Amino acid sequence: HLQRHHYSVQDNHVVASARSNQQYLSLHMEKEGSDSSFSLTDNPTRRNFFTSMASSTLATTLITTSSIILPTLPAAANAEGAPSKSTADATITDKIFIEFKGLTPPNTDGIGNNKTDRITIALFGQDAPQPTSIIKQLVTRDGYKSKCKPLDTSRTLQKEQLESNKVYNSCMDNQDTVGVNYDYSTVWRVVKDERIDVGAVSGKFIARENPNFEDARSGLTHDAPGVVSVRRGDEAGYSFTIFPGTSGSSSAAAASMLDEDSVVIGRVIEGMDVVEKLNETPVVKSAGRKLTGGAKAKNAPSRGCRYGGSEYFCSEDKPLKKILLDRTGVL
Repeated sequence: HLQRHHYSVQDNHVVASARSNQQYLSLHMEKEGSDSSFSLTDNPTRRNFFTSMASSTLATTLITTSSIILPTLPAAANAEGAPSKSTADATITDKIFIEFKGLTPPNTDGIGNNKTDRITIALFGQDAPQPTSIIKQLVTRDGYKSKCKPLDTSRTLQKEQLESNKVYNSCMDNQDTVGVNYDYSTVWRVVKDERIDVGAVSGKFIARENPNFEDARSGLTHDAPGVVSVRRGDEAGYSFTIFPGTSGSSSAAAASMLDEDSVVIGRVIEGMDVVEKLNETPVVKSAGRKLTGGAKAKNAPSRGCRYGGSEYFCSEDKPLKKILLDRTGVL
């Protein structure tokens, strides 16, 4: 998905760089001795980057005219350096289900719509044991046991501090007996053809510490529609992402970005029609409005928007109607 190529020779180095999805990667090949051969710097990211460029016409021309001898490169790898493997070959260890409420409108005759918008997700417990274990707990009634966040004593207004104390004390009362689950959590962001972010917890659960999803280094990537992943670390709360996986260029670019930041934990094996409906859900758009600060100003929602951030762009890509996770469980 390279958009621009730049090549130059600097102090016996051939330097190649490209811009892709506002991310910059570079390749440096160091000259060996006084001959005309160059060797590729032993860096997995650069090797993968060069592999993708080597097939382009411009790169081929450069190699031909500069007498550069290409080394034999290893198979493509993911962001962590692990060889990529297909999610179709991953072992399914568990299955969970999620039923959505609010996605399909009720019938106009007032009787209501009995159709269940349900998906079944196959989990790859062998490839990502720790993240899948957490997700399995989140879909159960007992939930995932997580500690309460430390008491925030920085409130300037007495009323706000009293409310903060109340939330903290309530959390501490239930910390050991009530786990976090997806009851009435929401689909909080939909970027058409790129990602569907699910599982923004609400109410009493926002006072809990976020889980820390460990990097599985399994080599699994977002290689098909319906792949499910969680963001590495603890920045993304309890939410997970469903990759819509359409054939558009934006979808391919989104898959690459998700591979860099997320751990693949499973894929949707039933209910892809529901995923398609989620992907087509109308969302809030700012119509090009930007914050002050020029063309680079940010108007995309931050992760804090799941919990009611004050920025106006917190509603960006938020579904126009509330979509709840009505029922969840392990099959």
